[in-house]
Amino acid sequence: MHVLIITGLTLSEVPADHLARIESALEPHGVVTIATTREEALAAAPQADVILGFVDPELFALCERLRWVHAIASGVDAFMFPEFLASDVVLTGEKGLVGGHLADHAFALLLAITRRLAAAVRLGPAAWEQRAAFRREEIELEGATMGIVGFGGTGREVAKRAAAFGMRCRAVDREAVQGTPDAPLVNPMARLPQMLAQSDVVAICCPLTKETRNLFNDDAFAQMKPGAILINVTRGEIVDGDALARAIESGAIAGAGLDVAPQEPLPAEHPLWGLETVVMTPHTAGASQLRTGRNLDRFTENLRRFQRDRPLIGLVDKTLGY
Repeated sequence: MHVLIITGLTLSEVPADHLARIESALEPHGVVTIATTREEALAAAPQADVILGFVDPELFALCERLRWVHAIASGVDAFMFPEFLASDVVLTGEKGLVGGHLADHAFALLLAITRRLAAAVRLGPAAWEQRAAFRREEIELEGATMGIVGFGGTGREVAKRAAAFGMRCRAVDREAVQGTPDAPLVNPMARLPQMLAQSDVVAICCPLTKETRNLFNDDAFAQMKPGAILINVTRGEIVDGDALARAIESGAIAGAGLDVAPQEPLPAEHPLWGLETVVMTPHTAGASQLRTGRNLDRFTENLRRFQRDRPLIGLVDKTLGY
């Protein structure tokens, strides 16, 4: 068996101890190749039975033996191209591994807005001159309603943190699912308009699919509670960025915390950059000091399972896109 590891943004290197564990989990005479450049990945693709990393149409077209891909990514929309979907190649990912730090980041963005942290940092020493205005504008989260769009791993972690802040939680998912003590009722996506109308904060925690692309458009922002705040830490294409800017500029909603954008990087001339109540980070919510280790541990366990025809952890349903 030939395992091809492709390094990149979400896997910059494979620590020696993890590489040793991967090699020990591999059947006798198995081979591990680490590709650190595009050229190396393309050259090794025809021999690969397993790939750890990202696969695009060009690379996939060269794969002659590929049976399984593990993506170090919480969103796998980049894999949903026709040739991959039509194949029998199995896809696994980070399900259940990243929800905690994505939720941490969601609340970092939220607090940067509600406690005026981002505005104070931008002003530097001049912030002291705005102290009275800041005190009038700061918002308390206790008693507010958090609306969660997508109740998978990230949505559940957001609910847990929201409950700790004393917030009430409402949620919608593709279908009605079992709630948790933090969010007892999870309605189907058809109830999204009702949830938007009741929520002081709306956190987007769903994957990007055909159904969720541009889910937040002019109509959705018109349904949101006046003064609400939007948080997005999953995929930028779920939000129409121009519609979001219009909603904030008009005062329909108060602001937004965004780790992702419809186009990355977001062009410097985009109106979202000029809005004081918009806080943006450069698609870093998925990062943590523990992410690489967790992923490589999962991959190693799945490698053992794959060689024994046992069910894999973090399996992606290619028909659903997550």
